[in-house]
Amino acid sequence: MDLNSMKDAFDRVTKKQKLSSSKSLEMIEQIVREIEQVLSRVKSGHDSTIPSDHVLILNELKAKLKEIAPLSQLEGTQKELNMALSRYPKLLEKSFNPDISKAYRNIDFDIHTINQIIADHFYREGQFVLGDCFIDELREPEAAAKKSSFLEMYKILEAMRSQNLEPALQWAATNHEKLKQNGSDIELKLHRIRFVDILQKDGRDEALKYARAFLAPFAASHIAEIQKLMACLLWAGRLDSSPYAEFLSPMNWDKLAEELTQQFCHLIGQSYESPLSVTVAAGVQGLPTLLKLMNVMNSKMQEWQSMKQLPVPVDLDTEFQFHSVFVCPVSRDQASEENPPMLLPCGHVLCQQSINKLSKNNSTRRFKCPYCPSEVEAGQCKQLYL
Repeated sequence: MDLNSMKDAFDRVTKKQKLSSSKSLEMIEQIVREIEQVLSRVKSGHDSTIPSDHVLILNELKAKLKEIAPLSQLEGTQKELNMALSRYPKLLEKSFNPDISKAYRNIDFDIHTINQIIADHFYREGQFVLGDCFIDELREPEAAAKKSSFLEMYKILEAMRSQNLEPALQWAATNHEKLKQNGSDIELKLHRIRFVDILQKDGRDEALKYARAFLAPFAASHIAEIQKLMACLLWAGRLDSSPYAEFLSPMNWDKLAEELTQQFCHLIGQSYESPLSVTVAAGVQGLPTLLKLMNVMNSKMQEWQSMKQLPVPVDLDTEFQFHSVFVCPVSRDQASEENPPMLLPCGHVLCQQSINKLSKNNSTRRFKCPYCPSEVEAGQCKQLYL
């Protein structure tokens, strides 16, 4: 069940609850009015020596309350509310507590690789004690191979949070050539923040000395950036009111820390996002579709275990789409190395097997494109590479 369905079910419950509450309050107010009227009549005839008048008034009240029949009137709305309340938890349980084991397939996993991914996740998140405990329990010390690298990264980031750039600058200088090959200018950005910090704290002369020593090597490839930094010298002591006040934004530190994390992970051969986190997040999105599929294929578990390709698409967000995928609009089959996508001269794309069927396996036989009036030959089609 999607979120919209759960919201609709919740709205039905709240609507019934409000109706029941409103009806109850209305009924109580009506009874209170009747009682208040009786009390007023009793008080007005308080000096009367005829007790039968009071009995008559009370009998009239009893008859009136019986006529109103509050319990029978409230019974209907309360019953509807109870029914809605009893259904809603079942919907929630079905949505949040599904039997996900139905979507499991017997796939051979390399347990050592899985352990390595989990350990790397702990170290990547800065949970070094937890990572060490995990490895000790598994007795796989080789899974801690990336610990020292992530530990170095967290020391650099921790120093940056205290606005200490020395560890980051040292790391950038050590990996200067690798960063240059990757097209990264993070070293210049580190020196830029350091330059602005010196200009603010130590003045123009010290900032100029720093620029000559550390910014000059970047002048050939980043002349525009260097020119802006040199212009900051004219606004020493009042940079916050200058056209270059953007250099003082605290967001620069956050962006630089994020970029450093990306570059650091890239240099040690790791992705910026944790593979375990990405896998779990993608699995959460795809699981509802798989569960629906398994409910349909409940009697075909053997077929599910041997299936090489899912019969339904699993829609994932673009952040989880790492490879291009083409599905033939004619056969609805996903392209593969054995059945590659082919570009027709008219610009439309079909899988090779569909083209073979349309041309009856004759490379010179002309056939009509299914999506436009053009007639083409199979030999004119060109293979596309994903």
